[in-house]
Amino acid sequence: MNQSAKSYSPLQVALIGGAIATTATMSVFGPAWTRDVRAALALQDSPKAIVDQVWQVVNHEYVDAKFNQQDWQATRQSLLSKDYSSREEAYTAIREALQKLGDPYTRFMDPKQFEALTSQTSGEVSGIGIRMEVNQKTQRLTVVEAIENSPALRAGIKAGDEILAIDGKPTLKMKVDDASKLIRGKAGTPIKLRLGRMRQNAFDVKLTRANIEVPTVRYTLRQEGNRRVGYIRLREFSAHAADQMQRAIRDLNTKKVDSYVLDLRGNPGGLLQASIEIARMWYDNGGIVKTVDRVGSSEVTKANRTALTNRPLAVLVDGNSASASEILTGALKDNKRAVVVGGQTFGKALVQSVHELADGSGLAVTIAHYYTPAGTDINHKGITPDIKLDLTETQERQLASNPDLIGTKSDPQYARAIAILSNKNFAQPPANQPTQPMSRASDLKL
Repeated sequence: MNQSAKSYSPLQVALIGGAIATTATMSVFGPAWTRDVRAALALQDSPKAIVDQVWQVVNHEYVDAKFNQQDWQATRQSLLSKDYSSREEAYTAIREALQKLGDPYTRFMDPKQFEALTSQTSGEVSGIGIRMEVNQKTQRLTVVEAIENSPALRAGIKAGDEILAIDGKPTLKMKVDDASKLIRGKAGTPIKLRLGRMRQNAFDVKLTRANIEVPTVRYTLRQEGNRRVGYIRLREFSAHAADQMQRAIRDLNTKKVDSYVLDLRGNPGGLLQASIEIARMWYDNGGIVKTVDRVGSSEVTKANRTALTNRPLAVLVDGNSASASEILTGALKDNKRAVVVGGQTFGKALVQSVHELADGSGLAVTIAHYYTPAGTDINHKGITPDIKLDLTETQERQLASNPDLIGTKSDPQYARAIAILSNKNFAQPPANQPTQPMSRASDLKL
């Protein structure tokens, strides 16, 4: 996985996923071990070799050294005593063995699933750079947005354009997923779309696919009464999330905002390092997260005097704000840097290491537990907001059916955040006080 060009400790280069995804790091075995295993597996090119590779990774890394009271050595003997007629049969055996660990986040991914995960966390796609949907009224495949710096935008494709055919294949009654498979492809390859546009005849557009950075941060300046509010919505913690967040904050700073609203609702997580880098943009001193591995060794990550703003901040969360979102929320809350508004968060405090296996499949294995700066274990509990405000079913349906209302006064959680930020008695908490009880990083072993 292309996590980052920088050098981080294994517990920092991690993917923290939420309700569905996982939390991942680079392998702690190191490149030499990986090369040896790949060489051996290349010689053994058999389904059984993948089975053993999975067992070995779990044996070395899994956070519970007792393996959920399972005899892990006996599991290996059982797995290797079988003859597998196909990779699919081996994959089934692997999944059954992992299920006994009782950890939904330690999971096996076939090559297609692993490719999807790596694409998601990389924050890049190879295609033409559009978001599309099936229009409810017309039932036609329709462009929602042409992404910035994409072939689609450069070709003049606009929101509302109907995609009538892809490389000559009609799209009538085609699902979005099926259309996406046709549109995606290797960078540099050609594709032709037939488009329909209001008050125009249908026309063809020829494009060349490219690698595109997916926008995961969206922001705007809102005038709320006499306050200039910088509204930032972060959808996931991809490899590009920190850079995009940095650009957003710096741009809003130039617009002289009085306060910020950071929207993490529905954010399932992503890369651990992205959450750490983003936390450092909001305060100068104090803890961010503590991770503890299978032998009890812990590592504390702290802010490093690189904050981009000290303006008052409100954070919006809900039950789908998970993992990396919870790390960032917990750090901002425990350091009294922000007021947290919304619903109870998801409650996932586990870190996974993600490995590519010899046949292109992948394995995510839980390697650590994390705690907020105040030492709180949020696993299965989540973070309780400072201002607990759940949306009603009617409000949720209204926002879901009209996304343009999200982050406006018609959004009850956003409106409450603005009311708090506008209160004359609102005192910005000190951003430079370290939080106890965090140990010094120099006292810890990784």
